[in-house]
Amino acid sequence: MERGPLAHGWADQRWTLARVKKLIGRLFRISYTVEGTWRLLKRHSWSWRQPARRAIERDDDAVELWKKEVWPGPRRVTIMGI
Repeated sequence: MERGPLAHGWADQRWTLARVKKLIGRLFRISYTVEGTWRLLKRHSWSWRQPARRAIERDDDAVELWKKEVWPGPRRVTIMGI
């Protein structure tokens, strides 16, 4: 895991529980659930980390525009009896 996800064939540098689960399966031919993978990592003193800062490339204006215009999007709601 220390070599990073790129070294194991993933397209980015994010370790997810699903990826760790898959890697354990490949290397040791053992199957864990995602929850079991989390417990195994905790038992071995691994912890989750989150970036301290936002990406330099992030465009906050574009994010806000997307939240206001795209994300709500058209939704169809059917209310029974009305």
